[in-house]
Amino acid sequence: MALRPGLLGNRTSLRVPNFQTQNRPPQLSHNVFFRFWMNRSSNLSISVTRCNQRKNKMQWQQLLHILQAYMLFSALYASFWAGNLVEQIWNFAWPATVALLHPSLLPVAVVSFVAKIGIFAGGPLVGSLMDSFPRVLAFNSLSAVQTAAQLISAGMIIYAHNVSTPAAAVSSTTSLLSQPWFVVLVLAGAVERLTGLASGVAFERDWVVLLAGTNRPIALANANAMLSRVDFLCEIAGASIFGLLLAKFGPVTSLKLAAVLMMCTLPILILLVHLTNKLSKGVLERPRHHGISNESSNASERRIPENLGARGLDAIRCGWVQYKTQPVLPVSLAFVFLYFNVVLSPGGLMTSYLTHRLNPSIIGAFSGMCAFMGVAATFMSAKLVEKLGLLKAGAAGLIFQALVLGIAVAVYWSGSIAHQKSLIFFLFLVVLSRLGHMSYDIVGGQILQTAVPPSQANLIGTTEISMTSLAELVMLGVAIIAEDVSHFGFLALLSMVAVAGAAWIYCHWMSNPTNESLQLFSFDQHYNSPLSSNEQSVTTDIASKSSSPMM
Repeated sequence: MALRPGLLGNRTSLRVPNFQTQNRPPQLSHNVFFRFWMNRSSNLSISVTRCNQRKNKMQWQQLLHILQAYMLFSALYASFWAGNLVEQIWNFAWPATVALLHPSLLPVAVVSFVAKIGIFAGGPLVGSLMDSFPRVLAFNSLSAVQTAAQLISAGMIIYAHNVSTPAAAVSSTTSLLSQPWFVVLVLAGAVERLTGLASGVAFERDWVVLLAGTNRPIALANANAMLSRVDFLCEIAGASIFGLLLAKFGPVTSLKLAAVLMMCTLPILILLVHLTNKLSKGVLERPRHHGISNESSNASERRIPENLGARGLDAIRCGWVQYKTQPVLPVSLAFVFLYFNVVLSPGGLMTSYLTHRLNPSIIGAFSGMCAFMGVAATFMSAKLVEKLGLLKAGAAGLIFQALVLGIAVAVYWSGSIAHQKSLIFFLFLVVLSRLGHMSYDIVGGQILQTAVPPSQANLIGTTEISMTSLAELVMLGVAIIAEDVSHFGFLALLSMVAVAGAAWIYCHWMSNPTNESLQLFSFDQHYNSPLSSNEQSVTTDIASKSSSPMM
């Protein structure tokens, strides 16, 4: 049977595959495949573009936050500079111009003594006022009162220089102290010092903590260091500015220029504080009773006395109660003990002792080196916190100061201090000890900033300053009793023992942590566990050895 060619051709075409046609995908499949990858690539590119846009947006937001933080802290530092510069100028101006009225040191000592008593008695009241009213309003009001007190004091001193003759000024110290202008000067000086607490406490214990944050120890340490640098630079600049004015124009014209500077700086200070508050979106105006853990002190705070006298007594009582019950009381007590050191530090007693032995230029260089050592400590304290942690950095500063002052007192009691080279070496050790003192001043302040509740910062801070004033009053009383220059070694020994006691108090507290302190400083990685027994014995031996250099 013969097959038909057409059928054979069709069957052959069905059975014999065309490999070129079969292996090549159809045109429709190729289009689907192409469109699939094109859509996928398009979606991928859109996703990448969106990711880049989000990344750029996050970078811009981060840059904007950095810029806002820079502007905020710049306004804070500028506010602190504006208030502190005038205060440092006045701290140098009034004793220099009062000393020109009479060769005795008694007028300056009386004004200082009454001011210290005012701080000791009224410090808690100022803190209560800061805690009771809106922060910015209370600060601006106290700053205005401080400026008014400075202007009144300057007016009294100008009046005394204009009406007093040299013969009358030198005749009798008692007659000078009984003058009405001097009584007004003493009262205005006490008010000026008391209201001046508002600036230091508000900036160093309150606002910088709110802006930097207690849970960021390195950032808070850097902010504290910057405030300390501004403080020391204002101290150097204030003395230099008024010293030049006094040398060129005399006391009356210099005081008038200082008064003009005070009046011009006050509105600048108020504007800068309002700018800082605006940039921080009202953070400075925080609630009064936020974060108080002590219910009894909180309840006592909220009882408003009927009259001003009762309110003042209640504020003082609440201040002392809160100060004694704060969680880091040993840290504050160690800080107070350092203020018993009124001899081995730049001050009136050291200057009076050196006046009989050295050239005034060397004395001036000694004071300047102490101030610059404080500036250096601001840089070192931030590094210590970063390397050792917050609490161990404080111990390092105290132990260093106690060791150096122990060597200095040993040099003095060795008898070689009669030679000028040994005396200069003694002064070099005192200058070097300021590095440890100012380091603990910054670190200890940060510890208190971290542990003290925000609503109690002003009250506890001013009460602590009252305690330091009491320590200075005690040592001034001892110095009045041992007024002869030959007793300087005994005063130096007492000062060194006080510093060693501060180191012992702090190290003992740090080596025996409580659950509350461990919780407060849980962010400190170097303080996860207490000191070992070996470390505790080493610190105790160092403190005990430095407290007895004559053995």
